[in-house]
Parts: sequence; C-alpha cells; structure tokens
Amino acid sequence: MENTSKDKLITDMKVVLADVEDLLRAASTATGETAAALREKAAARLKLAGEKLTGLQEAALLKGKEAAKVTDAYVHAHPWKAVGIAAAAGVLIGLLLNRR
Repeated sequence: MENTSKDKLITDMKVVLADVEDLLRAASTATGETAAALREKAAARLKLAGEKLTGLQEAALLKGKEAAKVTDAYVHAHPWKAVGIAAAAGVLIGLLLNRR
C-alpha cells in the first residue's frame, strides 16, 4: 500500500509539473490577459501540488509517531528482548564495519 501511495505521488507530481511547464510555455508566447490567466493557472497547479505534499508529509509524520509509540510499548513490555536485539544489531554492525 505504501509503494502504491508513493508511485501515485510520483505520477501526480509528474503530471502537475508537465501541466505547469505547458502553461508556462503557453504564457511565454501569450500577452496581456491571456498570459496573466495562464500564469495564475500555473500558480494554482503548483499550490495544489504543495498542498498534496504537505498532506503526505503530515501522514508520514503521524505514521512515524505511531511506530515510535509501538516500539516504546514493545520495549517496555519486553525489555530484555529489546536489549538482546540491540546488542545483536550492534555486534552485526561492528562486524560489517570491521570487514572494511
């Protein structure tokens, strides 16, 4: 599900950027009110893209906080298991770094 959201975001951003590029290209040859309208439309598209990114950032932040809460609860429920996992990870990282 997470990959689907990321893929959809990438696709949406590509579409928005292509739309804005087209609008700016058209605005560069247009004059007067037409150019102003095209620039406004491009600005609106960019604002919409920014709002989508902000929403996704907030969702990611909430997921991170939830993961931290779950981890904290697990460590409090199983302290020795958490210490063992941390020690094993430390040994593994130490071995990998020592190989270099």
